[in-house]
Amino acid sequence: MTADGDGGPAPFLVAASLSGAADADWARAAAPHVDAAVLGGIALDPASRAAARDLVARGRTEFLPDDPLAWVDRQLAALADAPVRPGINVRSATVEPVREAAAVCADRDAVCEVNAHCRQPELRAVGCGESLLRDRDRLTDYVAAAAATGATTSVKVRAEVPGADLVAVADAVAEAGGDWLHVDAMDSEGVVADLTAGDDAAAGAAPRAGLTAIANNGVRGRETVAEYAAHGADAVSVGRPTEHPTELARVAEAVRAWRDGELSAGESERRREAPP
Repeated sequence: MTADGDGGPAPFLVAASLSGAADADWARAAAPHVDAAVLGGIALDPASRAAARDLVARGRTEFLPDDPLAWVDRQLAALADAPVRPGINVRSATVEPVREAAAVCADRDAVCEVNAHCRQPELRAVGCGESLLRDRDRLTDYVAAAAATGATTSVKVRAEVPGADLVAVADAVAEAGGDWLHVDAMDSEGVVADLTAGDDAAAGAAPRAGLTAIANNGVRGRETVAEYAAHGADAVSVGRPTEHPTELARVAEAVRAWRDGELSAGESERRREAPP
């Protein structure tokens, strides 16, 4: 979307949020390898917090501090001197807590990431996570509220959600003031190409052309990084590999090679031609 050759950001690596694990200590551990680290997700309002408690009851780890906004501020403050751009992935069934969290992010030069990604039934039932992909008006209200604070605003989305038009979602996010689109490609890497198609048009470019496209899911080394780069991604992210230093270092080296122009198109072709 915002390709480096056109004056956009150089390719970068994001540590993607992991429920119950991605806190300031986690971000510091990943910092030698990543450019940004998105903490959370954190449930902000009563409905999303009730859903998170239900998830904990069935064995999922979640952040459930007494005061979510104070937790956000403490975590970001703990990263004030860390060599990484912090962010927070937020869940809410209502818009005002998103605005409040984004204001904290703006004060800390952090990214506020709206979660339109989680697929757990408990979260979807209260209107959080991927349910927002089918409710663009509400999603854009969240994005506009966050962007109005001055915080860099990201939206984490999931591919292949029935009833969701991800291209239309991307355009709506951009028009509402969003900055990043963080795409969990879910074994559908080509969706990144759909989202970035036509970005180079001199006239009539879609609103989404101004978004920074971050590709997530299955990023493990040079071949997967090269594939997402070939599809038009501006950056890539990793979740579970952040807990495995050797794997994270391998991805970081691939992103460095991408940034330095050392990745070849043939590397992504080798991945496509590999036997199942």
